[in-house]
Amino acid sequence: MAAKIRKGDRVVLLAGKDKGRSGAILKVLPKESRVLVEGVNMVKRHTKPTQADPQGGIKTKEAAVHVSNVALLDKTGKPTRVGFKVVGDKKVRVAKTTGEVING
Repeated sequence: MAAKIRKGDRVVLLAGKDKGRSGAILKVLPKESRVLVEGVNMVKRHTKPTQADPQGGIKTKEAAVHVSNVALLDKTGKPTRVGFKVVGDKKVRVAKTTGEVING
């Protein structure tokens, strides 16, 4: 099945503690149906000192969010659902709100 949300897409969170915040997709985890969104759902991780990081300490990083809790932003900056359409001989993603093709 084709991916409705891909790495690099701008999305907005629909639910959770960061509801309404937006960011770019850093990584897609299709087996877990989760995505990493830049600057959203930040968690603290206590790390021991290692050779790579001699300081150690408390680090903040993004945690994965379920794909059902994010919506793609269209060109107007509003959340949209994603559909598919065949243009020529290619299957492309289409924004349901405007009907525009999403980057090729």
